Amino acid sequence: MQLNYEKLGFKCGLEIHQQLEGKKLFCDCPTLNSDKDPDTRVERRLRAVVGETGEIDQAAAFEMSKGKKFLYLSNSEDTCLVEYDEEPPHELNKQALETAIKVALLLNAKIVDEIQIMRKIVVDGSNVSGFQRTALIAMDGFVETSKGKVTIPTICLEEEAAQKLKGDKDFVRYKLDRLGIPLIEIATGTEIKSADHAKEVASHIGMVLRSIEGVKRGLGTIRQDVNISIKHGARTEIKGFQDLRSIQKVIDYEIKRQQKSIEENKKIEKEVRKAEPDFTTSFLRPLPGASRMYPETDVLPVRISNDYIQKLKKQLPKLLTEKTEEIEKKYKLSSNLAKEAINNKIFESLVKKFDKIQPVAIANTIITIPKEIKTRFKIDSSKLTQKDFEEVLEYLSKSIVTKEAIIELLIKKLKGEEIDLKKFESISDEELEEEIKTMMKEKPGLSTGAYMGLVMAKHRGKVDGKKVMELLKKSSN
Repeated sequence: MQLNYEKLGFKCGLEIHQQLEGKKLFCDCPTLNSDKDPDTRVERRLRAVVGETGEIDQAAAFEMSKGKKFLYLSNSEDTCLVEYDEEPPHELNKQALETAIKVALLLNAKIVDEIQIMRKIVVDGSNVSGFQRTALIAMDGFVETSKGKVTIPTICLEEEAAQKLKGDKDFVRYKLDRLGIPLIEIATGTEIKSADHAKEVASHIGMVLRSIEGVKRGLGTIRQDVNISIKHGARTEIKGFQDLRSIQKVIDYEIKRQQKSIEENKKIEKEVRKAEPDFTTSFLRPLPGASRMYPETDVLPVRISNDYIQKLKKQLPKLLTEKTEEIEKKYKLSSNLAKEAINNKIFESLVKKFDKIQPVAIANTIITIPKEIKTRFKIDSSKLTQKDFEEVLEYLSKSIVTKEAIIELLIKKLKGEEIDLKKFESISDEELEEEIKTMMKEKPGLSTGAYMGLVMAKHRGKVDGKKVMELLKKSSN
């Protein structure tokens, strides 16, 4: 049943968390997130302290009440004493700050004139120190969407948390290589009108982030949290979204969960819940409040001058949507092919090198055909190299083969088989036309598609499909 979000009093906001490349936020360790075996370990217990309001945050108190011990493992190639809270943090990573400001400017936000690092109390073990360092970078941004403007009240730069490995009722084990990686946190307003609108907003912000250099790519480098509430319900923060496609289903599940509690006259508490793989949610902890914040005394504030902001404005890149439109028009590609070509490192260099081949044929060779090889023939096409693509495109450029032969040639490259070009030599237009006429006489009355199939089956990889169709139409007149 379709939900009536407006009637439900639906309110929704997003928190987008994006990792950055380079060095960590408060030390010189690289942001490798090492996959090597740990060579360092330490055990700790954490306790909550009062925040700036003079109170202990309820979420921190809840975690501390579990009385768990934490075991931290790491590899020394990307961790140091800072991650273990045995050395004071270094100064704020200026490159990460610059990347965060550029993102904020692309999101139409106003940059603050002084950045003050704050400590956010976190005692679930994901930060060895018992707090996460975070800094407000910009405010009052917005994005335009199909359903109106969605505000972005705050953009922060903060430390990534440690990666949880496993635990039981007595202890939790964490991997520290991820701890301290620079993380941009983008918080939207509550103008999101529905579950599919939430997906659209998250997708747009993701596109802006991918438009900037210095932003990490790949699974696990970006996460979305969703804050939702309905009339007579309570604000719930849902964590753990890796895939945008799950946002709609999880939001609708949470609405129905709260609706059921309201119907049963159950009290709904403000809480943090986890998005499960089956699109349900489960309780994590009470919703934290302002009590968990207090100033960081080990890192000096950073002044941001107007001249610096103006300098960065001049360096802002084009958004991926703009670049896609440009490449679509320039090379006459479909919208979907242009989106993939813009992220392909070798597309434009191959277009320049093989100027006799239409760009769409090159795009299909390096983007579409490898996908077909993987799905249709169950062969790992990721092993194809630039050298492999250049070899087959060279044959095509010199008219040694037709574009129909490319898939077979690439499969042979993947299998390590020797290529006999004689088997792929194209026949002349005259020979092809004569053969088509003979076929029509021997098998009269077939459809154009049937004749096409017969010709292509006989000369697979040797004839151009477009040319065959032209000759079929010509011969049938």
